[in-house]
Amino acid sequence: MEVISTTGRKRETYQVEIKHSPLWECALGIAAITNRRLLDSLDKPTIYWKEVRANLSKDLQAQLDYVETNNTWKALLQLLHQKDFSSLDAFIEYINNLTDRELIYQSIPFIAETYQSIREQAADKNVDAIEQLREATMDNPFFPSYISFICTIDSKQLKQHLIDVMSGWYDSVIRPDLEKLTFILQTDVQAKESMKKKMKPEEFVEWATGGVKYMPEPSVYKVLLIPQYIYRPWNITADLEGTKVYYYPVSNESISPSDKYMPSHFLVLKHKALGDEVRMRMVKLLFEKSRTLQEMTEKLALGKSTIHHHLKILRSAQLVGIEEGKYVLKTRAIASLAKELERYFQQ
Repeated sequence: MEVISTTGRKRETYQVEIKHSPLWECALGIAAITNRRLLDSLDKPTIYWKEVRANLSKDLQAQLDYVETNNTWKALLQLLHQKDFSSLDAFIEYINNLTDRELIYQSIPFIAETYQSIREQAADKNVDAIEQLREATMDNPFFPSYISFICTIDSKQLKQHLIDVMSGWYDSVIRPDLEKLTFILQTDVQAKESMKKKMKPEEFVEWATGGVKYMPEPSVYKVLLIPQYIYRPWNITADLEGTKVYYYPVSNESISPSDKYMPSHFLVLKHKALGDEVRMRMVKLLFEKSRTLQEMTEKLALGKSTIHHHLKILRSAQLVGIEEGKYVLKTRAIASLAKELERYFQQ
């Protein structure tokens, strides 16, 4: 999103903060299992997700169906950003104590500083304000429908749903592996904090996320990095007031810290992505120039669903991005492959 600066100058850089909590993992797990389009590109195989869902209670399965229909995982993430919660009980208590209006306002996505007053009006169920937010987010695949839902849903119904799905997933999926998960997240944060001291903010964010290049913006003062295991290999991005958020995938080294032969997660991911004839052809096409999905389909004489599947893999490996509706090859990521491999052999 373009941000207009009234200061006449760009910020030189931003601060980087790293936080971790199993509550983020809980909300992102709910997001992952209800995003069927991405399940086949996640590190955990599709059978894992099928088995998890099959072993859940009927009530929790119904709550996940509701999430899938209305994208209420976004509300969970929005609310988790309101303060640092020490436990699930503290988060539930916070939700219970919110007024109806506070719940709706905090669940509405932050768009830009210029839309804050409109966001306030939308929380008061102002129809014109809701429509303005919908129009401002038309480029997002689910924001317009989510905004309509979140601004019109009965607050008490939403509150109970959020508590039920969060506590249900936490008890069923997070709590049994809580000790292991906490160790992985803590290990990753410690490694990132150590490297953070040695790099400039932009360089560090790119390294920590496996290739996401985020340049300073006038209205963004902080980048918040949140490690996650469940949504690997994807980086999930969000905007808050004055803050850019990346829920980034934990490294392989954080999962097996004592194994010196464990390669970098993104090194493996990149080589897997390139280890396919179709994807290699796609990379060469994008090396020539940026292309739309339709152009890729015509050049390769394959179905759109097939092309889209391969592009998902290339995007998750941070080799391909999207700019102005076209797929773009991240040439620097390709060029650095040899150096990354050499660094792995010499570590």
